[in-house]
Amino acid sequence: MSEEQGSVKSTIAVSITNFLDSGSIVAGASGLTFWTKELGLSSFQVGLLGALSANAFGSAIGALIGGHLSDKFGRKVIYTYDMLVYMLGTAIIAFSINFPMLLTGFLITGIAVGAGVPASWTYISETSGSTDRAKNIGISQFAWSMGPAIIFIAGTILAPIGLLGNRLLFVFLTIVAFIAWRLQSKLEESQVFEEQKQAEKDSGITSHPYKDLFSNMVNIKSLLFLVGVYMFWNLVAGAMGFFMPYVYETVGGLTNMQANLLQAVLWILTALGTYVGFAKFGDRANHRIFYFVGAAMAAASWIVLTYAGMNWTSLWLFVILWGVSAGIGAQAWYALWATELFPTRYRAGSQGVMFFVVRGSAGIWSIIFPTILTSMGFKAAGTFMIALLIVSLVIGTVWTPHTRGKSLEQISKERYGNDQD
Repeated sequence: MSEEQGSVKSTIAVSITNFLDSGSIVAGASGLTFWTKELGLSSFQVGLLGALSANAFGSAIGALIGGHLSDKFGRKVIYTYDMLVYMLGTAIIAFSINFPMLLTGFLITGIAVGAGVPASWTYISETSGSTDRAKNIGISQFAWSMGPAIIFIAGTILAPIGLLGNRLLFVFLTIVAFIAWRLQSKLEESQVFEEQKQAEKDSGITSHPYKDLFSNMVNIKSLLFLVGVYMFWNLVAGAMGFFMPYVYETVGGLTNMQANLLQAVLWILTALGTYVGFAKFGDRANHRIFYFVGAAMAAASWIVLTYAGMNWTSLWLFVILWGVSAGIGAQAWYALWATELFPTRYRAGSQGVMFFVVRGSAGIWSIIFPTILTSMGFKAAGTFMIALLIVSLVIGTVWTPHTRGKSLEQISKERYGNDQD
């Protein structure tokens, strides 16, 4: 097997983590109505499920843990155990008979998702060449996009059988996680990580990743830049992932099936945008222009939906603009830049810190957004969304890093000098 074939194979194996991340978020959101009816949940309990899920605080906690462990013990350690934790969480959800059991399943699944994401993006970046890093990150983002697309379609088909259908979705995720665990447990450790650890052993100097991360001004600027790019975009995307069907139905008057089908089409377009756009051209195109186009499309989609009225023309324009933009937009660029802008010794840990901030803020916004929607109306809520997207657009466009075509070692040397590792 050639080095390139090995890279693609490992990328596919690791990318299943992203499929399971987004899939668990959508499966959880799509079944809330059924679980509420079955278990008689209060609005507070429903909010708690959302806050501790893979969409918010659960994954935020997991990212801090997983990022640190990945830098300390290796990327492979995460792949040896993480999917086992995920399987435990989704199995508990599938067979839940009361609220504490359901909440426990949501929390465990969320922690597993958060632990896996920094390791997956780091591993993909470290096993890719300087001319195919964006392509491989794009493949992982394609998998992330396919999670909601498949779950929304399956949820629509299984909707007539109610809660049993949602239980089956989590059984399906458990099976996919088992396949992912089998594939990922056979992966070799990242050579870049092994070289870093050997260098530490030879020098006799043990690094203190978080101390080093927060004591270097280059790192601080990178953290602020990446959080700015990703967090403001994710506040919109996170709220959409959990509340968009509800918005379609309550504001637009759509049926549940129409809302789910719109979301399915949106995610299919996101998958296509990722694969045909980011994966194909991310290593070749001008990063600043490419990022700007995606971010501008995202802002334009919400401008249309907010101010043109929620009719079928504006709905389809919104789905097309947002769907494609999400494939070539902030999350894909964050996943790429976050692995490029930090040295090996805290590459995953830095992502864990940022993912904690991003998903934690999404949890808080998920509590605030419904209140704005109810008390101030959709136009006000949409205006907030537009403002958030414009902030992400400006930050990413103005401070785009110059990393295209460079190796991770070359990027680190340019940014940190000879003291990068």
